[in-house]
Amino acid sequence: MIILPAIDLKDGEVVRLKQGDFDKKTVYSKNPLKIAEKFAKEGAEWLHLVDLDGACAGESKNFNVIKKISERTELKIQTGGGIRKKEDVKRLLDLGVSRAIIGTLAVKNPELLSEMLKDFGADRILVSIDVRDGRVTTSGWKEESSLAMLDFALEMEELGVKYILYTDIGRDGMLSGPDFEGLKKLKAETNLQIIASGGISSEEDLYRLADLEFYGAITGQAIYQGKIDLEKVFSEMEDK
Repeated sequence: MIILPAIDLKDGEVVRLKQGDFDKKTVYSKNPLKIAEKFAKEGAEWLHLVDLDGACAGESKNFNVIKKISERTELKIQTGGGIRKKEDVKRLLDLGVSRAIIGTLAVKNPELLSEMLKDFGADRILVSIDVRDGRVTTSGWKEESSLAMLDFALEMEELGVKYILYTDIGRDGMLSGPDFEGLKKLKAETNLQIIASGGISSEEDLYRLADLEFYGAITGQAIYQGKIDLEKVFSEMEDK
């Protein structure tokens, strides 16, 4: 299982939100590059990078920060927030970003997503399924759709999507543990490669996800609050 430490960008700073609420923001660093370099030094190979400004505005607002991290580290980056057209994906991939994260667009324009999958390949596209009370949300978690989580995941699989990121918004930033029930349902009902996000609170959560053979897990708040020792986790995962 790959472990992806998270950097959420707001106004060029590293922040964490609680349940996606911009009024519940904590700033952890004014230097995203330094944080990314620290993760790499601790053994990370991947980085989960979200442009929160872009997610709300519908266009990337932290492109220069993403560019700098891509150029100055060897981390494989998956990034999203404000991707609304093919040109946005191309621009990121041309930077050296490994995967573009598609969220709102996947819900509102699946035809365009299908074109992206054909143009860039399923390995370069990750669909983010952000769920509140069982329903998929969009636009930086501000709008709730009528789509049920599993129905949407099956629709994405049929479209040709290979990788999904599942986030239980109610757990995000709350350190309450991931939604194992929802995650196991997705794993049982689809053949998608699933990355778990939202609520991961401890090293034990990561080990359990690995034992359940999920493709990946994202952790942010627990790292910043010192509840997860990345270097230790990477070392122990290698020994398994």
